[in-house]
Amino acid sequence: MSSHQTILELADATVVRDGRRILDGLTLAIRSGQHTAIIGANGSGKSTLIKLLTLQHHPLAHADNTASVRVFGRERWDVFALRRLLGIVSSDMHLALLDAHAVNHLSALDIVLSGFFASLGYFEHAQIDDSMRERAYAALENVGALALAEQSLDSMSTGEARRVLIARALVHEPQALILDEPTTGLDLVARHEFMQVVGDIARQGRTVILVTHHFDEVIPEVQRVILLRHGRIVADGAKADVLQSPAVSAAFDHAITLHESRGYYHARLGS
Repeated sequence: MSSHQTILELADATVVRDGRRILDGLTLAIRSGQHTAIIGANGSGKSTLIKLLTLQHHPLAHADNTASVRVFGRERWDVFALRRLLGIVSSDMHLALLDAHAVNHLSALDIVLSGFFASLGYFEHAQIDDSMRERAYAALENVGALALAEQSLDSMSTGEARRVLIARALVHEPQALILDEPTTGLDLVARHEFMQVVGDIARQGRTVILVTHHFDEVIPEVQRVILLRHGRIVADGAKADVLQSPAVSAAFDHAITLHESRGYYHARLGS
C-alpha cells in the first residue's frame, strides 16, 4: 500500500444518536503509515469516529450531499471485505469473546484463527489449512503469547487475553490496526506491557490508530494526535504540538498539565 493512501476520510460527517449529536460536522483524513492517537473525554465521540471507519455507523445525510465517509478511498464496501483490511481490538470485543467462549470453549489458537473469518470463533465446517495455523502461531509469537496457544480464554488474565486479541487482529495481515480503548480493565503493569506490544507493531510498519483517554498510552511511535470535544476537533497535528496543556485542558474542560519524559506524556490535574 502506498504510504500516501488515505485510510479514513471524513467530510462534514455528523452522527446523531438518541437525538444528540455525537459527531458534529467532522472533517479529517488519516493516511496509511501515519500512526494516530484520537484522544478525548468520555462522550467526546472517539468510539463513534471509529465506528464510522468500520461502517457500524453512518453519517447523517445532507440535502446537498456534502457529507461523506471514505475508507481506503471508497464510500461503498462489502463489510467482510473491509474487515480483511482492518484489524480491530477493543474491550467490547473481549466481552463478546467471553460470551462466545461460554458456548464454544475457545482456546487462544481458536480465537486467532477466527480472525480469518472476521468472526468470534468459527464453525466446525470452516476450512482451516496448515498455512492458516502457521500464521496463527506466528501471530501469537509476534505478540509474546505463543505459550497461550492451547489455553482457554477463561483461564487467561485480562492482559493475556488482550494480547491474543491483537494476534487475532493481525493474523490476516490487515493494512491498519485499530485500537478502541484497548486497555480498559487492565492494571498499570498490564497496560504498560500491552502498549509496548503496540509499539513493536507500529515499528514493524503496520499503521496504528489508537483511541484512548489515557495520555500515557500515546506511545512514542505515534506521530499525530487528534483531540475531540463534544464531537468536534479541538486540535489536530503533530504530537508535540497538540499535547500541550492549553489544548488538552480545553478538550477535557478541566485544567490539565502535561509533561513529557522519554517519549511518553503524563498528566496531572491543575495548572
